[in-house]
Amino acid sequence: MTHRFAPSILRDYDIRGVVGRTLHTADAAALGRSFGTLVRRAGGSAVAVGYDGRLTSPALEAALVEGLTASGVDVVRIGLGPSPMLYHAAATLAVDGGIQVTGSHNPGDHNGFKMLHQCRPVFGAAIRDLARMAEAGDWEAGAGRVSTADVLDSYVRRVAEGCAGSLRIGWDAGNGAAGPAIEQLVKLLPGEHHLLFTEVDGNFPHHHPDPTDDANLADLRALVAAKKLHFGVAFDGDGDRIGAIDGEGRVLRGDQILSILVEPVLRASPGAAIVADVKSSSALFDRIAALGGRPVMWKSGHSNIKAMMRELDAPIAGEMSGHIFFGGDWLGFDDALHAAVRLIGAVHASGRTLAALRDAMPPLVSTPELRFAVDPARKEKVVAEVVARLRAAGAAVDTTDGARVSTPDGWWLLRASNTEDMLTARAEAGNDNALARTVATIDAQLALSGVARHDAPKAPH
Repeated sequence: MTHRFAPSILRDYDIRGVVGRTLHTADAAALGRSFGTLVRRAGGSAVAVGYDGRLTSPALEAALVEGLTASGVDVVRIGLGPSPMLYHAAATLAVDGGIQVTGSHNPGDHNGFKMLHQCRPVFGAAIRDLARMAEAGDWEAGAGRVSTADVLDSYVRRVAEGCAGSLRIGWDAGNGAAGPAIEQLVKLLPGEHHLLFTEVDGNFPHHHPDPTDDANLADLRALVAAKKLHFGVAFDGDGDRIGAIDGEGRVLRGDQILSILVEPVLRASPGAAIVADVKSSSALFDRIAALGGRPVMWKSGHSNIKAMMRELDAPIAGEMSGHIFFGGDWLGFDDALHAAVRLIGAVHASGRTLAALRDAMPPLVSTPELRFAVDPARKEKVVAEVVARLRAAGAAVDTTDGARVSTPDGWWLLRASNTEDMLTARAEAGNDNALARTVATIDAQLALSGVARHDAPKAPH
């Protein structure tokens, strides 16, 4: 027996596709066979499995468990919950790996799988290896056992540990998988807490659970204003990305949240390396350096960040997209609930409001992430052409992930998407006129490589 995955679902960081079109229960079963084989050949014997609140997740989870046990590994099912709860289970139960069935922040008809082996993410070449094993039918066989474990209480207690600060907070779960955990978490926290949409519903009736889209934060912004809360936090569908609204209704991006979290971290770990992705604001890297830390810019993508954190023994890291990663006992995992608790603590320790901390940040303006459709055969080549032209002109170009270009006005980034046939860009500058000049430079470079000019909106950062 062999199985071939649709190439489009083999992403760099995970497996993800449209259910019924590119992703099927047969894929889940085959993934179970391949992953179980990987675990067995490494000397392991058990895997934890969880799933998010999407309507298709239970069927995919059942097929995944069937494939895992057919490969001869035991499965510990932890049930419905956020991805960080699965990471917690993989780190604390007697298992050798874990798989979360989740579509993360993608549309409701999408789903997929996030994997870790021996508490390290399975990504890139390792995912392609799993696909090759399936296509060759290179699988171990056996009859693994299935058990269940209730880890929600231990996960929530762990997240709540050490929280200080009696603040008034709004929480928007967006009907995603983090809802039940948030309901339990706030009972353990000091302060006053107001909850939105904690009932898990894969139809996402109120708004889509993606805190990077400002439209999805309208309900939270209204709650913060109506109840005069200190601030509000929002979560994506599987609880590993955070967004925030300050007391004045302004959105804080992931890099801005990280810039607040780093101060207590660097007090506890002076001189530590702090990792952030190439999309992050220059203000974040400057802030880390000003606090005595060592700023490290690295490739976007949760698996890339986790790998660099481990290499540098970094205590914290983040991405503009709202993934915040924690070192030490958290093993580099991204956990938005833990990030929310740490944000409460950091704001309390500062003696200021989140709005005041936001006011103290440099008054920069930036674009949201800009996306440009491109022929997949040209995706990497266009970036290479842009880099070559810029270097020939003597520009300052960082090629950690695509091209991040420093200019007198600010900086701009162009990179190839790891998950779509798109180029993505972002720009930041000191004022609107400088930002417009920077975006015009991006458009001009893309036009030279035959990519249609794009009139970019701008948003305050």
